[in-house]
Amino acid sequence: MLDNMVTGIILLDKEQVVQYVNTATEQLLGQSKRRLANQSFQSLISHTTLNLEILNEVLDHGQSFTDSEVTVVVDNKPAMVEFSATRILNEGEPLLLLELKPIDQQKKISQEVHQHVQQQAAKELVRGLAHEIKNPLGGLRGAAQLLDRELPDENLKEFTNIIIEQADRLRNLVDRLLGPQRLAERELRNIHSVLEKVRQLVELELPEGITIERDYDPSIPDFEMDHEQLQQAFLNIVKNAVQALKTRGEGHIQLVTRTAHQVNIAGQRYRLVAEIKIIDDGPGIPAELADTLFYPMVTGRDGGTGLGLSISQNLINQHKGRIDCASWPGHTEFVIHLPLRK
Repeated sequence: MLDNMVTGIILLDKEQVVQYVNTATEQLLGQSKRRLANQSFQSLISHTTLNLEILNEVLDHGQSFTDSEVTVVVDNKPAMVEFSATRILNEGEPLLLLELKPIDQQKKISQEVHQHVQQQAAKELVRGLAHEIKNPLGGLRGAAQLLDRELPDENLKEFTNIIIEQADRLRNLVDRLLGPQRLAERELRNIHSVLEKVRQLVELELPEGITIERDYDPSIPDFEMDHEQLQQAFLNIVKNAVQALKTRGEGHIQLVTRTAHQVNIAGQRYRLVAEIKIIDDGPGIPAELADTLFYPMVTGRDGGTGLGLSISQNLINQHKGRIDCASWPGHTEFVIHLPLRK
């Protein structure tokens, strides 16, 4: 009966060593029963958002515990679960019964809907703000140009030039917030040519100690794209990874491509998609930024504008694609899905 459940069941002894797992746990953690048996539960988990000390409290006091959203990482494979822990007695010996109900799919759908709503709200807010900013900026720049022509002293023109330059900088910032204002010009291109261009651009100024590794699937077919837009989308993500690795002076960035089948994007199911992963082994994204990562003006870096990921998401959405992120200390993974075939 337990092997037919969709909820993962794990039975631990009082030392928190695995005594039993069902088939759903094998599928969830990507490990066989034989490999999981007699292993310390805490040694199996490379990262989790749950404070594992709570398991000791359940064993000691017998009070059950439930958390509706826990991320568990085993062998660099994250799973999002509803987690429950209960103490049971077997011939007087306390045992710990763990229940792990997968919620990845529901969470992804919920996140996608939430992201779409928030993105549309952010777009409307930014467009309204842009209109209010660009009008006075145009007047400010025009007045500076007129003043520049009337000034008799060339040395004073240095100040009008500063006004014009700063007005242009603000206008460019607003344009970047709004994203591309032209319809994408699509042509058949290969995704690896785009990624290789990104790699070449980044390696021109790559700090010593940071390397970029490639793991490409050459079977991915060409598809219609605006290669400049996708190049910008990937470049923003890779540059963020470089900035994250700079803090420790070394690290690896991986560019991985694969195909994926039967993928849902914005309520549409696609038989075949290109899957692009950009992975780094940096410190990870702060937990407080996880839910607002793709919002404009959100950044965890001093001096950052918070526009890069928002622009990347916008450009990928224009290709009817989707971008997701999973991150924990030592691992940050952006996954981009781009449709190839309906």
